[in-house]
Amino acid sequence: MSKYQFAISSGPDAVRQAGVVESPSFDEAVTLLSERVPVQAGDSLEIGVTGFPPARYQCVGAIRSRPIWVPEGKLAA
Repeated sequence: MSKYQFAISSGPDAVRQAGVVESPSFDEAVTLLSERVPVQAGDSLEIGVTGFPPARYQCVGAIRSRPIWVPEGKLAA
């Protein structure tokens, strides 16, 4: 299992929760975080593994209580 370091922020420089989640895949790590940490539209997620730059996402809403994450900086079509 891989260890993913994460930080969830509510605004610039406002880290609300940070830590490590262990998971066999990146997708499962993000799903586990969504189940354990309350998230709302506008929150940011930074997640990655040691030795690589972290991925950055922004929550744009939710479907059935599951957050919808989009890569930060991407514009909607």
